[in-house]
Amino acid sequence: MSEKNDSFDPFDPTGMLKSMRESSMDSWSKMMIQLVNTDAYSQATGKLLDTWLSTSAPFRKMLETIMTQVLTNLNMPNRGDVIRLAERLVNIEMRLDDLEAKLDENKRPTHKPARPKSQPGPVENQS
Repeated sequence: MSEKNDSFDPFDPTGMLKSMRESSMDSWSKMMIQLVNTDAYSQATGKLLDTWLSTSAPFRKMLETIMTQVLTNLNMPNRGDVIRLAERLVNIEMRLDDLEAKLDENKRPTHKPARPKSQPGPVENQS
């Protein structure tokens, strides 16, 4: 098992490079955290994302129409077909749940009013 030793070792040629890398990474990390936490950075990022989304919308729409045509030519369902099928399945599932609830309701025993206990009649002679 090796122990971590922060002292300078003249026989370790990469020790100085490792310590330089670690100090550099620490300083870059601190600087980037400060940069990212500024209001100007968040505004610039927001503008960049808005611009990207607005410019990519026509390409996304074009890709969607091309994909729909390709899927139609391959006799495969497109996004709209899958959504309609999912809606129909949800509707069927809801109807089945309603039917199941009605069946469970019909299976429950109905509570009949309790009959008053009848008084014992004359005992017949068993001869």
